[in-house]
Amino acid sequence: MAPFVNVSHEMPPRTPGATPPLLRNLNERTVLEAIRAGAPISRAQISRRSGISKPTVSLALQSLLEAGLVREASEPPDGPGYGALYFEPVADAALVLGLDLGARFVRGAVCDLAGTVRARQDVELSVAAVPDAIKAIERLRTSLLGTSGLDPDLVDSVVVGVPGVVERETGVLRLAENVAGLEGREFASELQSALDLPVTLENDINLAALGEQWQGVAQGVEDFVFLSIGTGMGAGLILRGELHRGRHGAAGEIDFALMGVEETLDPSAPQVSVLASELAGRPADARAVFGDARKGDQAAGAVVAEIARRIAAHLAPIAAVADVELVVLGGGIGANGDLLLDPVSRLLADWLPFPPRVEVSTLGEAAVLTGALAIGLQAALENVFARRSVASVQKPLSALT
Repeated sequence: MAPFVNVSHEMPPRTPGATPPLLRNLNERTVLEAIRAGAPISRAQISRRSGISKPTVSLALQSLLEAGLVREASEPPDGPGYGALYFEPVADAALVLGLDLGARFVRGAVCDLAGTVRARQDVELSVAAVPDAIKAIERLRTSLLGTSGLDPDLVDSVVVGVPGVVERETGVLRLAENVAGLEGREFASELQSALDLPVTLENDINLAALGEQWQGVAQGVEDFVFLSIGTGMGAGLILRGELHRGRHGAAGEIDFALMGVEETLDPSAPQVSVLASELAGRPADARAVFGDARKGDQAAGAVVAEIARRIAAHLAPIAAVADVELVVLGGGIGANGDLLLDPVSRLLADWLPFPPRVEVSTLGEAAVLTGALAIGLQAALENVFARRSVASVQKPLSALT
């Protein structure tokens, strides 16, 4: 599946500020998306589906062939072809490395330009500290590329999900407490030096939201929030189809949303254990509490009901202000949809005139990594386009006409 893109399938009308290079670029992108969506596909089919004339499609195809982004299809589609040439994308024209850095692990994946994951691995962190994380990432990069059998030189960029706020102006990490040494650090620069590749950092929950938008339960939803509840809590907000980072990159730091409220409303895993002692009279971890609730234990059920109320209390202000269509619950606590979806939805319906739909993440632990790959794919396509002027010619224009 191709990454989420906002590409028009009609050539925009020419305006005084629209230069021929800009129009060529837009046409090439539109043609590429038509090929990625419908390959193998002929020039005439591209023209019909994109609304672009055949001569313009031919020019765009020539540029895409030169850039190595498309090629003549090795196999024509089923049915009569009438001698037409068919085209398909070159999936391995560039690769993307996505990483998810946590307190106990680093997850990684390599995917091609078709969005196909070519290798996927996780490694544990012996120590949740920056030097160990960098070494683990270096080993994981080498292992992933070795497993995939792909040329390491094809890696276009690296996108890393990190537990903290990435300041938009400086790239410095803030509120990064899960990995020792991340706070106040320009981690991207260090990783770039270690990997000798361009590195982009993004908040992990923001990436989880983008992952759900690309391949998860939020596909096609313009306005939604991803709420992760595990050992901590965070949110990623998508508005009008775009990630909302805020002025400082700190949008979604939901731990601060109800500051000043005297009542404890934290629904994270440590608080589940506290509630188990208070309401059930016995200490228990979150997994045991939810397991007992499924078995019909009334005390455990009371704990789960309180966690649902706390989750709804954090969601209500977001839904009231942003009027989101959907809430996606993720994380170790949020994944218990069978026990949480109904009570959270009922409370939001009681409190709000326009309550959002509430669903559980369909990507689970892969959400952050999926979002990292989505961002990386967009960047890789941009970069391949930028380098197309130096690509070798693969097929003459006469072959397309």
